[in-house]
Formats: sequence, C-alpha cells, structure tokens
Amino acid sequence: MTQTAILYEQPAPHVARIVLNRPEARNAQDTRLLYALNDAFDRAAQDPNVRVIILAATGPHFSSGHDLRESAADADMSQYPTVGTWCGFECAGAEGRMAREKEIYIGFSERWRNIPKPTIAQVQGKCIAGGLMLVWPCDLVVAAEDAAFMDNTVSMGVGGAEFFAHPWELGVRKAKEMLFTADWLTAQEAQRLGMVNHVVPPDRLADFTLALAERIALKPLFALKLAKEAVNAAQDAQGRLPAMQTAFALHQLAHSHNMLVHGLPIDPSGMSPAVAGKGRG
Repeated sequence: MTQTAILYEQPAPHVARIVLNRPEARNAQDTRLLYALNDAFDRAAQDPNVRVIILAATGPHFSSGHDLRESAADADMSQYPTVGTWCGFECAGAEGRMAREKEIYIGFSERWRNIPKPTIAQVQGKCIAGGLMLVWPCDLVVAAEDAAFMDNTVSMGVGGAEFFAHPWELGVRKAKEMLFTADWLTAQEAQRLGMVNHVVPPDRLADFTLALAERIALKPLFALKLAKEAVNAAQDAQGRLPAMQTAFALHQLAHSHNMLVHGLPIDPSGMSPAVAGKGRG
C-alpha cells in the first residue's frame, strides 16, 4: 500500500477508516492511489474484526476526480497487480484504453460497491466526476454542509463518468440536468434527492460519521451482509448493471471519437486551456 496516498485507521472497535491522502492535489486519483485504495478496501473486507468501513479524505476537498496530470510512466499498468480479468492494457487504440478503464474505473467502483460489509462515504468540499465514482459505490453518504458534487464529463465531450449510477442516485430528470449543465449539486439538494443520507456541519463530519459507523457495527455482521446483498440485488433487478454497461460502452465511443477528431480523448472545446492540454480522460 502506498502509505502517503492512502491512510488506514481503526478509530473504533469493528470500524476501519480509509483516508484519501493527497490534499495537495485535492485528492485527485492517479493509478497508484486507486490501487492503494483497492488494497485498503481488500484489507478491511478480509479483516474479520471489521464490520463497517468509512471512506474519508484529508484536506478541504474530498476528490477532484481523475488526475489529468498523471505521467505516462506512472499510468503504466504493467507495474500494478491487476485484479480484474480484462487484459490488453498495452494494446493500441480503443482496446488499451478500454482495458485500463475496465480495470481501474468501472471495475474498481463495481468491486467496491459489492464489498460484503457496510461502507460509508464521509464527504467534504468538492467532489467531481471521478470523485463520484468513490462516493456512489458506498452504501451510505454523510456530507458536510459545504460539500458539492459535479459531473463535468459532458463538458469534456464524454457522456458521463465511467461508473454511471446517475439515474439511481438522482432520478432520471435530475441525472440528465446534472450531466447536461455540469452544474454543482449542493449537499442539501443531494440529500433531498436521496443521494446523501445526512448533512452535518463540517466540524461535526468525522464524529457524526464515526458514531453512525459504531451504531451499525453493533449489528451481527452476517445480517449486515445479507441486508446489503438484498438491497443491491433489488437495484440490479431494476436494470442497473446492463444500463451501466451500455453507458460504459458509450463512454469508450466518446473517447475514440475525440481521438479521431481532436487528437485527445476529450473534446477540448468545453474545457479550459490548462485542462485541455493535460486531459487523459
């Protein structure tokens, strides 16, 4: 585990807290951080003494999304122990990009969503695009009053973040508005729509989330696993999984289109010059 990127804590009996620790980069997610985060989730999932997992972040913001400044060397998949079965990271064109995003974006998010223990996202400040792909796999969300959420991928010429949970998190009409406008969604509105469970003052965020985790951790772990499995199955029966697979395929189409038209995996016309020059998608 990359100790500087991810912290692993046990703040109370039967509770693990995993902390994104790149505040200088607003907790942007490079490949190294995502694999370290996956290691931490595995550690908590496999620990028989852990019943509840909190996902938190240091600094003023939860996560600014994918790290668009990551170097090609750091993004080289050959240095990481892949956990999925999709292969071909070294292939040219759409094949290599799709393999990479199958592994570290939709693959990791789906994997974390199905951890057989309750998970709670503890969110402060900004949470943008790829940041949602860390929050949405969690079972519960506690947000500080200053938390704000955005998916700006349409501005980048892509139809939505890879883990396309928008309709289930927000409802169909609000999901479309969030994507079409790339406007911010406040913590209060997110709670009204059902995406967030609780909104608390920033100075109470950590304590409130831990107290919630401790209440849940009093329950029998097997019963918690079964309850989570049942609710996830109900959501999947609504068509979540095939819809997400279609959205992911369209996401890859957008990258390929932008490469052909713009020479970049994103459309630079909707981005600032600084971001467009560093975009990786």
